[in-house]
Amino acid sequence: MNAMDDTTGQDLAPAGMQFGIFTVGDVTQDPTGATTPSENARIKALVEIAKKTEEVGLDVFASGQQHNPPFVTTSPTTLMAYMAAQTERIVFSTAIAQITTNDPVRLAEDYAVLQHLSDGRVDLMLGRGNSAPVYSWFGKDPTKAVELTVENYQLLRRLWDEDVVNWEGRFRTPLRAFTATPRPLDDVPPMVWHASIRTPEVAELAAFYGDGYFANNIFWPKEHYQRLIGFYRQRYEHYGHGTPEQAIVGLGGQVFMRKNSQDAVREFRPYFDNAPVYGHGPSLEDFTAQTPLTVGSPQEFIEKTLTFADFFGDYQRQLFLVDHAGLPQKVVLEQIDMIGEVLPTLRKEFAARRPAGIPDAPTHASRVAARAQATVGSDTRP
Repeated sequence: MNAMDDTTGQDLAPAGMQFGIFTVGDVTQDPTGATTPSENARIKALVEIAKKTEEVGLDVFASGQQHNPPFVTTSPTTLMAYMAAQTERIVFSTAIAQITTNDPVRLAEDYAVLQHLSDGRVDLMLGRGNSAPVYSWFGKDPTKAVELTVENYQLLRRLWDEDVVNWEGRFRTPLRAFTATPRPLDDVPPMVWHASIRTPEVAELAAFYGDGYFANNIFWPKEHYQRLIGFYRQRYEHYGHGTPEQAIVGLGGQVFMRKNSQDAVREFRPYFDNAPVYGHGPSLEDFTAQTPLTVGSPQEFIEKTLTFADFFGDYQRQLFLVDHAGLPQKVVLEQIDMIGEVLPTLRKEFAARRPAGIPDAPTHASRVAARAQATVGSDTRP
């Protein structure tokens, strides 16, 4: 459903599930050709990937934030602003922005500017970050990661929700009569997702505020993520936002496809075996059996992706990692084309299995409409 709403922002993503691509922006040697892209080439490649994501009909492109080699995604707002200027429909998100080492005032300012420039096509996925040395580079203590996460997000919410903020905490200088500018587009801040692979306190924070919870479902067996997502759903209900089934959940995933599974396994194996994140560990066969990684045919990809809702409940956003481990850009774009080819089937099958009462993926326009409805409701109460 592609339509402009009556707000400043646009709502161009389909209702129901959102599908997209996420990247960590690693610069990794191709083990089959011993070539390594330059940082310049890798950054330009990410822009090309985002444009291909929109071209094939996907809904979201998400870019991580890392400050250490071999990653080039140090400035997601710069990257996303450039991408938004060259696209029309897709939503851009972080995957993640580090809530621990970013100053909440800068987060409030930077993502509000990006929200205006993109006409509302921006989300903010927040996480602690998993590289301990990075904390000291920004003057932070890694042993205080959870406390930093909670305090920084509490301040960020106030900066967006309140026009004038007086605040004092443990980890930054106080604020007195401070107003973050620009104000959020249509007085509705970017949608926030909290990402975690192991920290229940992050799930608790997401549930308290009624925000989305993103489980980067790529490394560990499903039972690990079932516990975290189940905890978030229970706490979402506890705080009065809805039933556990109505909680807003996103998932990661990994895929490598060819027309037949034998070709996919043969081609992807050297990349898997040498990947910095999981190379030299479990075999490709064991990893695909134990985690959501699909290496196979389009039909195998469809069938495995559809099982995610069986394991974790109905959810709102599914992102896939396809550009890691030194895969050539040509192959990455081919993978996105193949996802685009099966996308209508995924949309149809997820929609057919989706029970009534499950919320659609939140968009800027839907959140503006919900805010307006809530305002009207409060104005009419006796």
